[in-house]
Amino acid sequence: MTDQAALFPDAERQKARDDLLAYAFRALAGRALTEAELRTRLARRTDDPALAAEVLARVQELGYQNDAGVARAENARRGVGGFRVRQTLKRRGISEALIEETLAARDPDREAAEARELLEKRWPSLARKRDPRASAYAFLARRGFGGAAIWAAIREVSQTEPPEDAEHAE
Repeated sequence: MTDQAALFPDAERQKARDDLLAYAFRALAGRALTEAELRTRLARRTDDPALAAEVLARVQELGYQNDAGVARAENARRGVGGFRVRQTLKRRGISEALIEETLAARDPDREAAEARELLEKRWPSLARKRDPRASAYAFLARRGFGGAAIWAAIREVSQTEPPEDAEHAE
């Protein structure tokens, strides 16, 4: 039996490229991946960095991978603040310039409204705590909201729905 790799090196490389491209499409079908995430996954599947770079470039050329799209989608998630968006994008390998651009497009009024909505839903359970305002602050801070949005939400919600301790104190 002859060594087909020696006879057809281009055919073997083409097969490896096709297999890697199919893998990239399967990976992107499950979840929108950043360039860094996809590059890491492709590097695990092949020993040829040039082949991985070629497949990554092809996927981007076809429009299946786009860091700006991933950043916009993360920014559009409901129930998370700008700090959480920044942390997530940074962890996923998005460039600092794109992170800044994404956060600049964020509407502060929408963020404040989302913080208030979350707090309104959670307020009955938070109101039973020893220090409901501190618990509310911690809850919203873990979600990535900034101090200004948090305090505005706490003021608004606690005025309309005072803590249960205040009701019993009167």
